[in-house]
Amino acid sequence: MGRNSLRQAQRKQSSILSKHYYKGLNFLLSDQPDKAVDTLIKMINVDSDTVETHIAMGNFFRHRGELDRAIRIHQNLVDKEQVNDSLKQQALKELGRDYMLAGFLERAEAVFLQLLDSDKYFLDAQQQLFNIYQNTKEWDRAIELAERMVNCHGDSLELCERVAHFYCEQAAIHLKKQEFELAEKSLQKAVLSDEHAVRPWLMLGQMAIAQQDYRQAQEYLQQVPVRDVTWLSEAVPLLQECADKLQDNSILESLLDEYHQQCATAYLAKVKLMANQGRGIQAAEFLLQQLRKKPTMKGFETLMHLYQQHSNEKQVGDSLAMLQELVQEQIKQRPKYRCTACGFSGRQLHWLCPSCKKWGLVKPIKGLDGE
Repeated sequence: MGRNSLRQAQRKQSSILSKHYYKGLNFLLSDQPDKAVDTLIKMINVDSDTVETHIAMGNFFRHRGELDRAIRIHQNLVDKEQVNDSLKQQALKELGRDYMLAGFLERAEAVFLQLLDSDKYFLDAQQQLFNIYQNTKEWDRAIELAERMVNCHGDSLELCERVAHFYCEQAAIHLKKQEFELAEKSLQKAVLSDEHAVRPWLMLGQMAIAQQDYRQAQEYLQQVPVRDVTWLSEAVPLLQECADKLQDNSILESLLDEYHQQCATAYLAKVKLMANQGRGIQAAEFLLQQLRKKPTMKGFETLMHLYQQHSNEKQVGDSLAMLQELVQEQIKQRPKYRCTACGFSGRQLHWLCPSCKKWGLVKPIKGLDGE
């Protein structure tokens, strides 16, 4: 009698579960999602083993853009005491994603902060929190989060690079307010965070130029090719400005002698120095040699300019001038930078790729149309 009584109770419970489940599916297929949500939520009170089904149902609504229903389902799972911690954390992660897509960034932040203590989801929570702070430009909180992650889980190359950019963004805010001391402190922290970072050295050089401290600017900018020679094309124009202001080309010449083969901007700067010293023919020959090795539109435009200056025939000079103008227009229309991750390109430098939202992957374009 006891066994039969237990079996009857089990059959009754299974019948109730099946009834609610199929009733909810019927509402869903009949395009009555509100009633479906209410019915499926009731099932939790009967059997907590259906938690994963509810999570999947909430994700389904989120993909359909019905974020209010997704939030109701996931929030209901989080509030249930009988749901075990592992599944509750999974529901909490999905709830945070619901809030993110709905634009409730404060609620999403509160959810992901709870998940930082989770062994399974702390990386997802960290990434989402960084995205929130980047969108809201709360760089202080982003830095605080990064330092917390370093203390708890150790540092990584990606995290160090990200922190360096956060400090640079913080410094950019100080520079707009002309708070040069605070900006310099932030940039020095960026240097310490990532030894390969180029951005803080470029910003330190620009800040020194703005303060008319050209010697100091040269010291900062000389660090750029040491950290990453890819960014030499950004440092050379600033070094040229310093050399012009100081009327001293020694540091610029020394750097170009070592690195002029790295990019078009560098060897064109060397050509300009030679031309200003009255060695126009030698400059043209040097440029021609470089173009044979690494042809670029910039190089051809400069070569035509040199030939035009040293041409005795007016007709040849006019033809070269017209061709030079066409090449200049072509150069203006070409992008200067491209993301190595997603391929986004443009003429303006973005340290944070607008397309894939990754830091430090937008680089100067190499080849015929670039460096």
